[in-house]
Amino acid sequence: MNLIEDWTKIRKHFNQSFKTNLHVSIASVDEDNNPTVTPIGSLFLNDNQAGFYFEMFPSKLPKHAKNKKNICVLGVNSNRWFWVKSLFKRKFDSYPAVKLYGQLGDKRKATDQEIARLKRRMRMTRGLKGHKYLWGHMDMIREVSFQKGESINLKEMTREL
Repeated sequence: MNLIEDWTKIRKHFNQSFKTNLHVSIASVDEDNNPTVTPIGSLFLNDNQAGFYFEMFPSKLPKHAKNKKNICVLGVNSNRWFWVKSLFKRKFDSYPAVKLYGQLGDKRKATDQEIARLKRRMRMTRGLKGHKYLWGHMDMIREVSFQKGESINLKEMTREL
């Protein structure tokens, strides 16, 4: 998978993954080299093999960003119809899962445009009681840059991708 050539497909995959899972998983390593995984519901990919997530709830990723910035982000399309259709056809029409390898960047105040992207994504939950608690006061983001992308290989079912 070529990160630059396939970036549009990768972004599309992560948007679809969010629709089915409401999060991605970010793996990082602590100061003792122990792996850990953090669910993040606010990862946004930009046009330039980079992105950001809103950093309000994660506690381990900010600590890891100080010394061991390497991460792996996993996005899985868990849509049942996508899987049933693919199993019936014996092939996937698009990636079932993609891993992005990158580095945690700076933490900074979100721009108005970044906050607008979050509001658009979470608009369907606006009327729910927990919406304001979870997404009402997010204003700090962590930048992320990616150096490598990898689609999940499921042999014959992903051969044509």
